[in-house]
Amino acid sequence: MPSQNPTLPTPDQIRRAPKVLLHDHLDGGLRPGTVVDLARAGGYDALPETEPDRLGRWFREAADSGSLERYLETFAHTCAVMQTREALFRVASECAQDLAEDGVVYAEVRYAPEQHLEGGLTLDEVVAAVNDGFREGERRARESGRRIRVGALLTAMRHAARALEIAELANAHRDVGVVGFDIAGAEAGYPPTRHLDAFEYLKRENNHFTIHAGEAFGLPSIWQALQWCGADRLGHGVRIIDDIRVADDGTVALGRLAAYVRDKRVPLEMCPTSNLQTGAAASYAEHPIGLLRRLHFRATVNTDNRLMSGTSMSREFELLSEAFGYTLDDIQWFTVNAMKSAFIPFDERLAMINDVIKPGYAELKSEWLFSQAATTSASSGEGD
Repeated sequence: MPSQNPTLPTPDQIRRAPKVLLHDHLDGGLRPGTVVDLARAGGYDALPETEPDRLGRWFREAADSGSLERYLETFAHTCAVMQTREALFRVASECAQDLAEDGVVYAEVRYAPEQHLEGGLTLDEVVAAVNDGFREGERRARESGRRIRVGALLTAMRHAARALEIAELANAHRDVGVVGFDIAGAEAGYPPTRHLDAFEYLKRENNHFTIHAGEAFGLPSIWQALQWCGADRLGHGVRIIDDIRVADDGTVALGRLAAYVRDKRVPLEMCPTSNLQTGAAASYAEHPIGLLRRLHFRATVNTDNRLMSGTSMSREFELLSEAFGYTLDDIQWFTVNAMKSAFIPFDERLAMINDVIKPGYAELKSEWLFSQAATTSASSGEGD
């Protein structure tokens, strides 16, 4: 249904709108000042810049450089300063606070525990530190008048051989803050089927998992993630567009995989700015999310790496609104899609949609009615 308000939402409205985030990397969202502080405290002297603003700019430029080597180097720096309980706790707490400040009411934030063991922590200690940090961040957000709920996704690196171990870790902590499992890393040469034992274990345990697929490698990665591994969601999934044909007259034909993804309502964790950086899309206006939204795929909007992309959920929606003319109704549609696809119980998802998300958008949309009334009253001379 078209919005009753034909105007685009303002940046302030987008920031205040309740938003849901499913694909955000903890080590890709640090505050630049925190990276500097933690490097100094831990004796890490390999940062390319030691002034926060310049460091933040370096991260964005490195991610935009088109060089995979430079892009991967950015994560080497953030992971290097996340090797103690204190560092993990601080980063997780600030993550929750930053997301809440941006209007995010529910988030699933992922990280790879195996990348945070160099300081002597065990896998369980890493998870406990991050979970405690998220709870602290939620508490501080409440104190500042904002509400957010954050769940953790434990990620296994697809080039390594610890997927089953990390899956078991996710299952062990599933009732204390961990909501699911993920695999990440280079798709080419490391198909998800290398980790079938982890996915089969999670299915036997009735647990949830998403898989990075269809970002760089294309349709075979998506097909394996769904049909061999049984993923609940697709991390990115942007290359599903390769199975959709748009004729010159505008008619659309879906291939069998694309039709399956749409018919089964498989959630797509799309990250527009990140996709532009990695070459999965040429521009915001050409990003597949426009067509996928029009065809009613279960598309969601996400940040991926807020530090490297210099982005936020509000910025992603602002850019999409500019590119596609999205209104608050469209942003609500993406947000409800994401909440429906979250890895928490159905009744809790439903309560979040009905008690938080829909009322929040209704209030924002009602502002237009009052502003119109005020304009009409002023133009008619009422009150003179």
